[in-house]
Amino acid sequence: MHEILDLQRYPLDQEGSAEWQALVDSARAELQANGMFNLRQLLRPHAAQQAALALQSVMDSQSHVHKRLHNIYFKPEIPELAPDHPALRKVETVSHTLCADQIDDSIVLRIYQYQPLIRFIAATMDKPELHVMEDPLARANVMSYRESEALNWHFDRAEFTTTLLLQAPEAGGEFQYRSDLRSDDNPNYDGVAKLLQGEDSQVHSLSLEAGTLNVFRGKHTAHRVTPVQGQRDRMIAVFSYYEKPGVLFSAEERLGFYGRTA
Repeated sequence: MHEILDLQRYPLDQEGSAEWQALVDSARAELQANGMFNLRQLLRPHAAQQAALALQSVMDSQSHVHKRLHNIYFKPEIPELAPDHPALRKVETVSHTLCADQIDDSIVLRIYQYQPLIRFIAATMDKPELHVMEDPLARANVMSYRESEALNWHFDRAEFTTTLLLQAPEAGGEFQYRSDLRSDDNPNYDGVAKLLQGEDSQVHSLSLEAGTLNVFRGKHTAHRVTPVQGQRDRMIAVFSYYEKPGVLFSAEERLGFYGRTA
């Protein structure tokens, strides 16, 4: 794994050491301040390039095209809102997805299942342990965004999301987010409407380089990826970890996300 990950800079494999604890503490502080932390170039540059190159032909020929109009909640309706409420404004997402069963023996799956990484993320989130997902399609995905394609505004369902950027685009493809736009007690529909109308001055933009691991709390923070510009795809791996083992998607969820159930 030392040839793939920069474990000298990020000593994930030295659990309990002073260096490991310092990294955990730094990540926790970033989570507290920004709702996320980044391990920039955790994946070594040559390994990121190799991973993207190995997946490109499969992505071009076998990926599922996910194209949909949706609101920020990914729900058909919000009972307390009128259908024409500006917080339910429709936006479009277009991406290309490879499922876990299409990336067997890849660098991506090796990293996803790397136990020191999983234990490190659990420590940063103050959780006793985390587990890989059991779902044969959903546990680890690779998503690609081509020219003019984007992941539009949304809230995550999960408490946190872990991604690893394999390839950055020539331009565009910026990660934009608006921290703490809502809470468990306050859905802040007026604030959501203001964001969707482009009137929120607290939106932040982040450009990430290939090889960056990002752990992000997106349940209450609205976020999107801006349209990609240029001929190089934005390619990113998405890792799903849970506090309990054996988590599976329903057949309906698989069909909605991947166009197939098995």
